[in-house]
Amino acid sequence: MNGVLELELQLPAAGSREMRRRLHEQLRQAILAGRLAPGVQLPASRALADQLGLSRNTVMAVYDMLLGEGCLVARPGAGTFVAPAASRPAGGETIRAAPAVTHNLRPGRPDATRFPFDIWGRLTGRALRRYSRDPTVYREPCGHPALREAIAGHLSFARAIACAPADVVVTVGAQQAFDLVIRALTPPERRVVVVEDPGYPAARAAFAAAGADVRAVPVDAEGLVVEALPPNAALICVTPSQFPTGVTLSPRRRQALLAFAAAHDAVIVEDDYGGEFRFDGPPLDTLRMLDRDERVVYVGTFSQSLLPALRIGFVVAPGRFRAALTEARAHSDWHGPAIEHATLADFIGEGHLARHVRRMRGVYAERRAVLLRALARDGAGLLDLVAPASGLHLAARLAAGVDVAAVIARAARSGVAVEDLAAFTAGDASAPGLALGYGQIEAGRIDEAVAILAEAIRASTSRP
Repeated sequence: MNGVLELELQLPAAGSREMRRRLHEQLRQAILAGRLAPGVQLPASRALADQLGLSRNTVMAVYDMLLGEGCLVARPGAGTFVAPAASRPAGGETIRAAPAVTHNLRPGRPDATRFPFDIWGRLTGRALRRYSRDPTVYREPCGHPALREAIAGHLSFARAIACAPADVVVTVGAQQAFDLVIRALTPPERRVVVVEDPGYPAARAAFAAAGADVRAVPVDAEGLVVEALPPNAALICVTPSQFPTGVTLSPRRRQALLAFAAAHDAVIVEDDYGGEFRFDGPPLDTLRMLDRDERVVYVGTFSQSLLPALRIGFVVAPGRFRAALTEARAHSDWHGPAIEHATLADFIGEGHLARHVRRMRGVYAERRAVLLRALARDGAGLLDLVAPASGLHLAARLAAGVDVAAVIARAARSGVAVEDLAAFTAGDASAPGLALGYGQIEAGRIDEAVAILAEAIRASTSRP
C-alpha cells in the first residue's frame, strides 16, 4: 500500500461538524458497493489524514466506527483492511450499494467520535517506552497487575463494588469472560445454562460453543422470571438492567435469584451491560454486593464506556473461583495484550475514564431526552416504550398487525437504521417491537429520524 487512497470523496469544508459523518458514510458505501474490495489495505490513519487535510483523530474515529460495524478488520503489525465479506451479500447476489445510514438508531453502539484519541495515543507511547526498557517476558494470565488494581478502584468508585485486584481477571471483551466462566466453573456433565429471553445473542452463542445446554427463560416486568428456572441449572446469566427490554431486575427477584443459586448450587453471571450510564434514580445494589454465599461472578467491559475496538473486559469472581479462572485464562491465550493493558491502567489511574464517562453521560442524557420527547410526540399510538434507567437504548413494542420487517426496510430506505427486538429472542417473539439506540446519533438529527420511523410504522400497519 502506497499510503494514497485512490477514491473520490466529496467532503464538506474544513472545520465542518459533518466531516466525520460524511467521511464514514462515503467509506462505508465504497466498501458495501465493492469499490473498496475485500482484503484491500487502507492507508494508515496519519497518511489518510495528511492526504485529505484532516486531523488524525477524525480519521481514527471513522476507522473505529467501521471496525465496529464489521466493514474493516485490523491486523496487528500489518494495518487496516476491508473485511473479507463486507461487500459480498449472501447467496452470490449482485452487489448493490446499501442505503446510506444517515440516522443510526441501532442499539449497543457508543459514540466513538468523542473518544480522547490524543490522550490514548500519548499513554500508549508511554507504555511502549516503558516496555522497551523491560526484558521480554510473558505476562500474568489474569492481566496487567496495574490494570487489575485500576479496575478494582474504578468499580469501587463507579459501581460501589468492593473487590481486590486479586479478584479481577482481565479478558478479551465480555465474550471471553463468558467462555472462561462456563468452561472453568461448571463440570461438562452439568452444563445447563440459563439465559434471558429476550437477551444478548452473543452470550447464548458463547455458552453453546462451550457445549452447554442453553435454556432460555422469559423476562417480565420485574426481569428474569426466577420461578421458571430449571432446577438443574448450573449457571444463570442475567443482566439486571435487562438488555434489550430495558426492565430492571426488581429487589424481590434479586433476592429470589440469590436464594435459588444457593439452594441449587448454581453460579450467577451478572452481566452489568450499560451500567456505566444511568439516568433515572439511584442505582440498585449489584448482585455481587448482595451475594453472601460467593455465588455471583460479575462481568464487565469497556466497550460501551470507551471503545468496542479495545476488546478489554473483565471478570470479578469470588475467591473460591480464582484458581480455576486463572488456569482457564492461561490455557485460553496465556495472557492479554500487555501494552493495551498498561495504557488502560494509566487511562483509568489518571482519571481520564471517569471524566470521559461523566462527559458522555451528559451527551447521552440529552439524546435520550430528545428521543423520548420525539417518540412521545410522533409515536403516540404507534409505540409502547420501555425506557431503561441505564444503557444506551430504548425498547419499543408495536401493535399487533404491524409488519416489523417492513418498518425496518422502509426506515432504512430513508436512512434510518433500527433493529428488530425479535433478533434478541431465543424463541418466538412475544410481541413485535424495535430496539432503538442513541449512542451514534446526534441530538439534532433525532427528531427527523423519529418522524421517518413513525411514517414507516403507519405505512406498515395492516388495516382492518
